[in-house]
Amino acid sequence: MGYVTTADGVQIFYKDWGPKEAQPIVFHHGWPLSSDDWDAQMLFLVNKGYRVVAHDRRGHGRSSQVSDGHDMDHYAADAAAVAEHLNLRNAVHIGHSTGGGEAARYVARHGKGRVAKAVLMSAVPPIMVRSATNPGGTPIEVFDGLRAALAANRSQFFLDVASGPFYGFNRPGAKVSQGMIQNWWRQGMMGSAKAHYEGIKAFSETDQTEDLKLIDVPTLVMHGDDDQVVPIDAAARLSIKLLKNGKLKLYPGFPHGMLTAHADVINADLLAFIKE
Repeated sequence: MGYVTTADGVQIFYKDWGPKEAQPIVFHHGWPLSSDDWDAQMLFLVNKGYRVVAHDRRGHGRSSQVSDGHDMDHYAADAAAVAEHLNLRNAVHIGHSTGGGEAARYVARHGKGRVAKAVLMSAVPPIMVRSATNPGGTPIEVFDGLRAALAANRSQFFLDVASGPFYGFNRPGAKVSQGMIQNWWRQGMMGSAKAHYEGIKAFSETDQTEDLKLIDVPTLVMHGDDDQVVPIDAAARLSIKLLKNGKLKLYPGFPHGMLTAHADVINADLLAFIKE
């Protein structure tokens, strides 16, 4: 556990567990959470002998609540600062949701010679928002609604997201976990409202088509087909067509937060891919 200072003076919190000589597995968390969202994966893989590293994005978790830089370029540069500080090489970078966009931009622009493999899980690339060139995307009005809800009552908004679509708890017959809901809310409320507000634009409007085309390491794309947050047809099914060396794994009935809701399945598949 420690901090690294970025080129623009931001303090980025990170965890670094396991043997320093082991292969590093680097995790990139989703919006509006923190590195704590990867607890199940980090504990599982550190106990398999890997070095596991995760940081809190700027404005999230325990990192600095700075005013600026809440965009995919800064997210990736901050991840690069952590990787360089810890001299991480032959690393597997795993990103969930917004963290999938961060991981994709990091690998494409900063990862040359440092990255062995990548995993994009329930990830936002290539681009979420609907446009003339992306007719299957989500209308901008949906993201405007997220911003309005966050600005009006962030605490209630975060409870509603975690209690409903994020884990699929709004589906008939779903087994609801209050612990998951409270932990999601806890992580979100640790961060900055401004970072979360501006992060909505970053995860929804950043076109990462070229990032995906530049990635040449083996890349596993994992997505649940009941993802109500990042719909599979506009994300994973498009991303796999752009990757040079990609493999798509679909999960019937799994929600957006499948890394927590179905950690046993996800962990086994991550380990298998890392070992390939």
